[in-house]
Amino acid sequence: MSHSTAEIIREDGPFPGVEHVHGVSFDGRHVWFASGDKLNALDPARGTTVRSIDVAADAGTAFDGQHLYQLAADRIQKIDPKTGRVIATIPAPGGGTDSGLTWAEGTLWVGQYRDRKIHQIDPQTGAILRTIESNRFVTGVTWIDGELWHATWEGDESELRRVDARTGEVLETLEMPPGVNVSGLESDGGDRFFCGGGRTGKVRTVRRPKRGSTAGGGSGTATHSRRR
Repeated sequence: MSHSTAEIIREDGPFPGVEHVHGVSFDGRHVWFASGDKLNALDPARGTTVRSIDVAADAGTAFDGQHLYQLAADRIQKIDPKTGRVIATIPAPGGGTDSGLTWAEGTLWVGQYRDRKIHQIDPQTGAILRTIESNRFVTGVTWIDGELWHATWEGDESELRRVDARTGEVLETLEMPPGVNVSGLESDGGDRFFCGGGRTGKVRTVRRPKRGSTAGGGSGTATHSRRR
């Protein structure tokens, strides 16, 4: 297992009216972050919010290339980002103990915080397709280039972890500075991770480690795909 210190390359926020950042996602242009009663679109180049959607948003956020998905209590809401309308809901696998959320190859991946699990679920029904165990609390989850990553937050410590998607074995860790916690995680499809900053009301950008010709996510099958 490789271990290194996370390189924070940008920090945005806190934002007006935002006390807590929960889930984060990326639509190819904007970083969407959940703040309790709203979904907010952040321009990552300027560091400013450009719009918001009034919707319950107290945990993970995902984007499938067309729709947003948002955890709210014991359900996952499917949202049309153009209108802000909730067009469907499915049960969340943790029944209200869910945390991170991401989309990969036609399915949703849901973190369960204190249960230390990641579920792959059917986005139409909520049926659990696969479960991966972790040995740390799971806050955010994301896929990039066949690599499954999740965030942890226990006490005052947080990490970004690359794990084997079959066994849950930790393959790589990026340690956040002391007191810098991660409440949501998303990849931009390239060399950046976007991290929710919890009670700080901030969104931080962390550099993804470079890959050699033989490195990567051979342990999983999903790729993080969305329209750009």
